[in-house]
Amino acid sequence: MTGTGHASMRIDTEAGSILCDPWVNPAYFASWFPFPDNSQLDWETLGDCDYLYVSHLHRDHFDAAHLKRYVSKRATVLLPEYPTSQLEDELRDLGFTKFYKTVSDEVHELDGGLKIMIQALTSPTDGPIGDSSLWVEHDGVRVLNQNDARPTDLQRFAELGHVHAHMLQFSGAIWYPMVYELPQSAKTAFGKQKRDRQFDRTWRYIDDLNASWVFPIAGPPCFLDDELWQFNDIFGDEGNIFPDQSVFLSEYAKVGGTNGIVLLPGSVTELTTESAKTEHPTDVDEYFANKETHLKAYKERQEATIAREKASWSHPEIDVLAGMKARIEPLLDESVRLAQGVGGPVRFDLTSPEGDVVESIVVDFPGKEVRVAADEKVRYRFRTERRLIEHLLHIDEGDWVNSLFLSCRFSAARIGQYNEFVYAFFKCLSEERLQYAEGWYESRRPDAEDIVLGGWKFQRRCPHLNADLTRFGIVDGNTLTCQLHGWRFDLASGRCLTSVGHEIRSEKAPERPAE
Repeated sequence: MTGTGHASMRIDTEAGSILCDPWVNPAYFASWFPFPDNSQLDWETLGDCDYLYVSHLHRDHFDAAHLKRYVSKRATVLLPEYPTSQLEDELRDLGFTKFYKTVSDEVHELDGGLKIMIQALTSPTDGPIGDSSLWVEHDGVRVLNQNDARPTDLQRFAELGHVHAHMLQFSGAIWYPMVYELPQSAKTAFGKQKRDRQFDRTWRYIDDLNASWVFPIAGPPCFLDDELWQFNDIFGDEGNIFPDQSVFLSEYAKVGGTNGIVLLPGSVTELTTESAKTEHPTDVDEYFANKETHLKAYKERQEATIAREKASWSHPEIDVLAGMKARIEPLLDESVRLAQGVGGPVRFDLTSPEGDVVESIVVDFPGKEVRVAADEKVRYRFRTERRLIEHLLHIDEGDWVNSLFLSCRFSAARIGQYNEFVYAFFKCLSEERLQYAEGWYESRRPDAEDIVLGGWKFQRRCPHLNADLTRFGIVDGNTLTCQLHGWRFDLASGRCLTSVGHEIRSEKAPERPAE
């Protein structure tokens, strides 16, 4: 297994090679860069592979320019079973023609005895309509590349035999809480909670699978633009949600973990059923000890790239209000569940590069229209540069979450709880995606099975994304926390404390009669 940066790796066996999620070019309006820098690897050789696996369409996994330039079009794409065809369509546009369409949770045997299984997650909140994990077996050695995916459990993988290498995400990949207009003390407190939850979720997955070796991957990104530099975890901020691999090893040791292995770009691990021998291109401890120095050198190398990206965003010829009306209003007309879930107007305050508001636009979900903002109160408000919205309209982007929001180039304010429907809608700015999301939410029904935990009786499956609460649920007094995503519920009332519209069925458990 060769580390190639972030969630990317190349898996080589006698029966063929699999290149996973190669990402080199900056993503999300040039905000995210792979860390450590992987641009100096021999991508001509790495890209000459037998199989290509792209886990999902997030741009730190799907690097279109790199895939087109460096990855052999003779490679067979191992395609997750997603409800929409967008991943396949975009890969075909890049020149790939050979696709092996997998069935989720089903083992497929390829040439030479190479076995693979891809588990596809398909809720509207999983990645950009889909996320996945890749299980590989050859000659008795088994690898699980879980990357960003958050399955409710890992039982299906465990059923296939002991896993020798487990790769999984441990660091942040979101904009919360950094972009929210809150006092710094609140951001730090919320950030620390999220950082702790990230590690708790990671420990739960590691314990569930009990693999021989654990590889922290899929993060963190680094931020090389001056405007975003503060997001790098180099300032001793306990609320920073982007801890790196060295921090993972330190925190993992605190819970008894001794089998962690870091893959730098260019690191190679020879994996057998009995051992994992790793060679690194540089001293790992030294690299992370001098992280800030490496980041500053990386930043200097990428200044021209960032400048080119920024120069491409402005499209003053675009009427943003008219463009948003044309893009969004037909989808508002068709939306039932998502529009009801949002439940009110959402405002975009668009600014000049200097930060002055030049235009305010409301997406009115109850009124099914996009219009100039009035003085009405809104529960959600986003503030961003007008030219970013110009660019989204110019390229006909159908997923504003996988572009604007992940860029962290905005600020947000909200009244009340987090509302997942806001982000679900702006992820679904296409007919295909919207119809799928509407159908998915419509098809959900209350779970009939109950469990008893901490003196309470409640439904076994989390109302958020159906996580098994016997595995992920923790009860503290009247509060239930689902550790998979950190969602909290008041068991006395059934009310969700994290978001609107996700009540839980709950009641006090009957007391056992005294024996």
